[in-house]
Amino acid sequence: MTPFTLIVQDASHDETFEDVTGFVGEDDSGSFSLLAHHAPMVTVLTVGLARFRTGEEHWHYLALPGAVLLFEHNVLTLSTRRYLMDDDYQRISEALQQRLLAEEEALHGMKESLRRLEDECLRRMWELSRHGGGPLP
Repeated sequence: MTPFTLIVQDASHDETFEDVTGFVGEDDSGSFSLLAHHAPMVTVLTVGLARFRTGEEHWHYLALPGAVLLFEHNVLTLSTRRYLMDDDYQRISEALQQRLLAEEEALHGMKESLRRLEDECLRRMWELSRHGGGPLP
């Protein structure tokens, strides 16, 4: 099988794989696969797992929080904020689930902080309007 090059890059580093024989990912239209000499293509991958095969070896899995995919001149480039990679499907699935749960907890904490800040701003505006004798500018 004819190989192509895969470059996976995030905010802090990149990795290059020279002998990729297949890639499977998912965008908003569904799952798709790429082989060498595919037509040029640009898409945005959804949050989740993608996979690629080097040579005739087993699959390598990528956990992505979304990514921009560009395939041209027999080079596939994935650009993302960060990624996890593992050869074990079970292990990468668990790592992805833990990362998503941690991000959800962080997001919940930020939303709660914003709600408290908004409540405090409204309280202070009410106090200012009450003591100032007129509407706020």
